[in-house]
Amino acid sequence: MPKIYACVWSNDKATEMAKFYKSIFKGTKIGKTAYWGSNPMGVKEGSVLTLHLTLLGQKIMLLNGFSEVPFTDSISFVVPCKTQREIDSYWKKLTSGGGRPVQCGWLVDKYGVRWQIAPADFDKWNTSKNNKKKEAVMHAMWKMVKLDLRALKKAFDEA
Repeated sequence: MPKIYACVWSNDKATEMAKFYKSIFKGTKIGKTAYWGSNPMGVKEGSVLTLHLTLLGQKIMLLNGFSEVPFTDSISFVVPCKTQREIDSYWKKLTSGGGRPVQCGWLVDKYGVRWQIAPADFDKWNTSKNNKKKEAVMHAMWKMVKLDLRALKKAFDEA
């Protein structure tokens, strides 16, 4: 069992979300499911309470809460991508069905979950001791919605 994992309050969409993410991220496994018993919140007994999934090797628990709790921009899942094709694929799939692009590689999926679809080298670029290179990448990124791997790499390499 991992030492820590995320719990995502899903507003009664845990099963639907798990299937959606499994269709996008290869190798996703849906694990244990717990069900609501009798409760004072009025949630239907026997409906899904929690559902565990492993997404890109990360365990996540989806929780069907008893009231609407909106997601915020303060928490997001980061997906490091090695190729532009990978960035494009995740971007298209996660924005499908009502998702929306944001800025700088961020998007919101149809459930309201925030994602950062970023180049795998972004952490290396962002923590470079060469401030000129780091700033060149950041300035290039600020002009983008979906990230362009080639343009970001060029900004870093040519600075």
